[in-house]
Amino acid sequence: MDSLVAGANFLLKLRICAVPREAFTYMEGQKDFVQIDASDLFPYLLVSIGSGVSMIKVDGDGKFELVSGTSLGGGTLLGMGMLLTNCQSFDEFLELSHKGDNRNIDMLVRDIYGVTGYSKLGLSATTIASSFGKVSFDNKELKDYKKEDLARSLLRMISNNVAQIAYMNAGHGQLKRIIFGGFFTRGHEYIMETISDGVQYWSKGKAKAMFLRHEGFLGALGAFKSYEKHGLGSLMGHHLTEQSPVASPR
Repeated sequence: MDSLVAGANFLLKLRICAVPREAFTYMEGQKDFVQIDASDLFPYLLVSIGSGVSMIKVDGDGKFELVSGTSLGGGTLLGMGMLLTNCQSFDEFLELSHKGDNRNIDMLVRDIYGVTGYSKLGLSATTIASSFGKVSFDNKELKDYKKEDLARSLLRMISNNVAQIAYMNAGHGQLKRIIFGGFFTRGHEYIMETISDGVQYWSKGKAKAMFLRHEGFLGALGAFKSYEKHGLGSLMGHHLTEQSPVASPR
């Protein structure tokens, strides 16, 4: 966790590490890069989405607190996805979900209130009232559903859940930014769109989800930076120098 935070801070402090165009928002199919002033970075909520989800309040370099999390993360998505669709990898599942339509699986607000009733509640007709809700009324078997639709619905369910819990743990706006990392989104536009929509919905437009170009490498970058922290940089360089003469030319 220390490495995750160190890696995120390293990437976000543009004045120090000079990593251009690292953080961005994604709304309505539009990626907008965000320039963050290093002196105004903290505090922020780092949402690390791996097998599960860790939500970390970051107050500075080496100063952080695990405030919450959820067991419903990437592992949940892949595990249930493999059972429902027979996909063998995360990337295969994401590709399948891209072709699906969750409206065939999810119960929407308009399915409950009709074509006009939802407007009185201030809700959108396409707001999901119940993930997988239509399945309970269809009297169908698993083989009767398109795998693409099941994948899309599952992806949306997990992403929406992460977005809602993240916003709640950001203290309803007390933290300046909500930054999503880990190797969950993989640049998948629909995941980012869903998380962004969720954060915007629950915050009533006051907060935006932010993503990182190098989202899957935060821990590795932080671990690499720890060599400097512990004064091991020269040792690492010496080790590599010793290894190179006998390294295979292939």
